Amino acid sequence: MSINRRTFNQLLLLSTASTLVPSFGLKAAEDKPKPGGTLNFIVVPEPPTILALAHTAGGTQKVSPKITEGLLTYDFDLTPKPQLATEWSISDDGLSYTFRLRPDVKWHDGKPFTADDVAYSIELLKQVHPRGRGTFANVVRVETPDPLTAVIRLSKPAPYLLSALYAAESPIVPKHIYDNVAIADVPLNKNGSAPIGTGPFVFKGWTRGSHIILERNADYWDAGKPYLDQIVIRFVPDGAARAAGFETGEFDIGGDNPIPLSDLERIKALPNISVDSRGYETKGDQTQLIFNLDNEYLKDVRVRRAIAHAIDLDVILNTVWYGYGHISPTPISTFLSRYHDGSIKPYAYDLAAAEQLLDEAGYKRGADGTRFALRLTHNSYNEGFKRVIEYLKQNLTRIGIAATIDSYDFSTYIQKVYTERVFDVTAEYLGNQFDPTLGVQRIYWSKNFKLGLPFSNAAHYANPEVDRLLEAASIEIDEHKRRQEFNDFQRIIADEVPVVNLIALENVTVFNKRVKNHTIGAEGVQANFAEVYIKDGEG
Repeated sequence: MSINRRTFNQLLLLSTASTLVPSFGLKAAEDKPKPGGTLNFIVVPEPPTILALAHTAGGTQKVSPKITEGLLTYDFDLTPKPQLATEWSISDDGLSYTFRLRPDVKWHDGKPFTADDVAYSIELLKQVHPRGRGTFANVVRVETPDPLTAVIRLSKPAPYLLSALYAAESPIVPKHIYDNVAIADVPLNKNGSAPIGTGPFVFKGWTRGSHIILERNADYWDAGKPYLDQIVIRFVPDGAARAAGFETGEFDIGGDNPIPLSDLERIKALPNISVDSRGYETKGDQTQLIFNLDNEYLKDVRVRRAIAHAIDLDVILNTVWYGYGHISPTPISTFLSRYHDGSIKPYAYDLAAAEQLLDEAGYKRGADGTRFALRLTHNSYNEGFKRVIEYLKQNLTRIGIAATIDSYDFSTYIQKVYTERVFDVTAEYLGNQFDPTLGVQRIYWSKNFKLGLPFSNAAHYANPEVDRLLEAASIEIDEHKRRQEFNDFQRIIADEVPVVNLIALENVTVFNKRVKNHTIGAEGVQANFAEVYIKDGEG
C-alpha cells in the first residue's frame, strides 16, 4: 500500500510541461457486469452533510461522489483520468489549466452542465472548503470561452492542482441551485443535505440516524451505467454490530477500517469476506493531538513538550491501533515519503522529563498533587480516537494534570472544536492527502484559522516563518527547494509542538466477495461506484 501512495509524486511533473490527455475510460476489473441489485454500504460515522463542498468529513467524502462528480478521477498510481473533463492541458509556465468538458451531461434536475458550473464551483471551493482555501489560493479567475471549456488562470504556479480535482475533494456543483445565495450561507444550503449532481446515483432520502438512499440515474452520461439499482448507505455506530453485519451478509462493503481492528483478523478469515488495502492513495492518513493554544497553560511550549513526553507512541500504535500504521512524529506523514523528514524523532516517553518541564513552567503540584486541569475530547470517526484520549488522560494524571473527557457525536464534535472551541486537547484525524499543501498546510497556516471551518487550524497556531515556508512551498516547482522548505517547516513544528503527531494509519476496505469493481482506482470507496455490480452466487 505504501508503494502506491508514494507514487503521488509523479503528478508533480505535470506542472512543468504542457500536457494534453485524451478521453478514455476506466477498465472494469471484472467481466460481464450484471445490472441490478442493492448495495448496503456502511459509512461511519454519519456525515454532518452529504455534499463535500464545505466539509471534508470522511463520511461526507464517501457519499458525495456517488451524486456529485469532479473534473477528474485517478488510477492507483494517481494518473489523472476523465470524469466531467475529457481533455486538459497545462501551459508551460504552469499558470493556465484548460479543460474540455464532457458534452450532453445533465444535472439530476434536467438542467445542462456547463463551464459556468465549473467556474462557480471553484470560486466556492476557494472560499468555503477547508482545504480549498489553500488548493485554489492562487486562482485569479476561471474563464469560460464557451459552454464546454473552462480555463483556470493562476497568479502563481500550483504544482499540486491537477491532483486535487476528484469528486470527494473538489466537487462540481450546479450554479443555478446557489443563485443569490451569500457565501456565508453556502455551507447551510439545502443542497448539502439533498444534493443535485451529475453522478450515477440520485439522492432519494436521508433518514437521520439510520440511512441514506441513492437510486440509479437512468440518464447518466456514461450509457449503461451504473449497474446497481440502489445504494443504501447505513449508519451503525456500534463496532461490534458492524462486524456482525458483515459476518451475516447484512452489509456489503465499508471503508476506512469499518469494523473494530480487534475483530479484523477474525472477519478476514470468513469465506464470504475479503479486504483490500488499495484505494487510499489520496489520503496519507495521520492522527494527532491538537492543542488549543488559546488555553492559558497550553500557550507555554514547555507544557506542550511535557505532554509530548507523557505519550508512548509504541503503546498507541500497538494497543490502540493493533499495529495497523506507522509512528509518524512529524506534520508530514510517513506515507508522503518524498516530503517526510525521517530525521525528526518523537519526544521520548519520559515522565520525569515531563514533570521537570511543568515545574520549570511554574505549574508545580498542589497539595492534592494536581497542577491544573484540561478538557479532552476526540473525533468520533473511529473508536480508536477515544482510546487515544483515554490513554492520554491516564498519563496526564501521572504528571499531575487533571483531565476530563467530553465525548460527542460527530456533528456535535465539529461544532464544539471548530466553532465553539470548548476544548483544550483533541485527538484528531486529519489526512495529509497526496500533497502537503493540500492536507498539511490547513492545520498550521495562520490564515486557515476561521471559526466554523471544520478540519482546519484548530490549534489557532500562528508563526510567520511557518506561514512563509508553507506559502513558498505551495508555489515552488523546483523539487529540491520545495523539499527543503517542507523540512524546515517540520523542524519548527517539532520544536514548538502546537500538535503532537502520532500515527500514520493503514486502512482497509472490508467487503462481501459478491461485490465487484468496488476499488478500481486511487479513490477506492470515495469513487462514484458507477462500475460496481453484484455477482450472484458469491459471498
